[in-house]
Amino acid sequence: MTDQFTSTNPATGDVVWEGAAAGTGEVAAVIDAAHRAFACWAATPLETRIAHVRAYKTALETHADDLARAIGQETGKPLWEGRQEAASMIAKVELSIKAQAERAGRREQEMAFGRAVLRHRPHGVMAVLGPYNFPGHLPNGHIVPALLAGDTVIFKPSEETPLVGAWMARCWAEAGLPDGVFTLLQGGRDTGAALIGGAIDGLLFTGSAGAGAHFRRLFVDRPEVILALELGGNNPLIAWDGDPAAIASIVVQSAFITTGQRCSCARRLIVPAGAVGDSIVEATVALAGRIGIGQWDEQPEPTIGPLISAVAATNARKAVAALIDSGARTILPFEAVAGRSEAFVTPAILDVTGLDVPDAEIFAPVLQVIRVADFDEAIAAANRTAFGLSGGLVTADGTLWQRYADRARAGVLNWNRPTTGAAGSMPFGGLGASGNHRPSAYYAADYCAYPVASFEAGAVVDLTGEIKGLR
Repeated sequence: MTDQFTSTNPATGDVVWEGAAAGTGEVAAVIDAAHRAFACWAATPLETRIAHVRAYKTALETHADDLARAIGQETGKPLWEGRQEAASMIAKVELSIKAQAERAGRREQEMAFGRAVLRHRPHGVMAVLGPYNFPGHLPNGHIVPALLAGDTVIFKPSEETPLVGAWMARCWAEAGLPDGVFTLLQGGRDTGAALIGGAIDGLLFTGSAGAGAHFRRLFVDRPEVILALELGGNNPLIAWDGDPAAIASIVVQSAFITTGQRCSCARRLIVPAGAVGDSIVEATVALAGRIGIGQWDEQPEPTIGPLISAVAATNARKAVAALIDSGARTILPFEAVAGRSEAFVTPAILDVTGLDVPDAEIFAPVLQVIRVADFDEAIAAANRTAFGLSGGLVTADGTLWQRYADRARAGVLNWNRPTTGAAGSMPFGGLGASGNHRPSAYYAADYCAYPVASFEAGAVVDLTGEIKGLR
């Protein structure tokens, strides 16, 4: 008997999707089908694979509003953000085609004996485990490049967002892919465990650092499986000088957008001790107080919605309470929202200067303030983390930016822009606990295929004369 599960709107508790979780037998059958489909798909001309991917793009464009609404209903994101995510998914197609040609294409060079040829080959069956915060855009960033490379894909969305996964599967079906090339598996932890425990050739994962560490250990004796891990961060934003109101606009977009549920959100705000830092914090508090909180389809549009679930809100409250117990001073309290579901929370700001607090990602709109004596101390504080996803500096001084850029440990580093700023035309990923040195976005082509270098001569030539020391 298969297990049934549902997804609910975190703002209302209404059920938006219900269905069966794939059991171990179904997972095994799907993996077998993906292996059977692989050889033919890998041999399919690139132009044909591109045509299928562009047909998927057309299907996304046709269903863009439905997809945006599904994103809003399942994640609680405001509709404007759901529409942004759907647009990013559409834009990903042409960017992926360009990246594949640039980073994983074919190159030929004439040699004295003939030619040297660089080709790229697909790995095989790729398992894609999607997150709930960007349930369409982030797995899309693995799936499109993998299919272009000639891999077959098995996609398990987060159990929090199966409806979005179902819409993606519908769009791929409308693209006319052969059987077994793309398959959707719905389910939770058990389904995911069965998938990654099977005979897959790659795991492309976006999620928490804890889960990523688990996968590193799990696959340590399976070197044939390529891992691409896009994980979280305890991201620093150094706000050093400038107009406090302007700085606050960057801080708020860094820390509180998507209700703090972006892996690139700023978790630590580092400011100079004294009047300058005080004015930056005060301006941030003032702007944070203007953030509109509401349901995904409310009018006027809210800035942010709820967290993904009441459980997520409870976990965030526990983390904030632990900081306060450790001596953190509350600047802006972390509170429930009156008249709303338990998943709704308000942005919070805590001063943790001088405290030994956990180096952990609180996946919620919670910002920790650290005051420092000078810029060298600011850089040291920013780098005092096992993570290395994103970071930022706000200053008008280009010399300070260069100092920070030279010493920062992060895969995404922004100057006078939010830490959440990213583009599909650039790589996206981190080091340390934030990933495994396989950035996604434009560089996803790198882990979806492996390079093959060939030296080729069109005729059999006697090489005896090149062998030294013959008797």
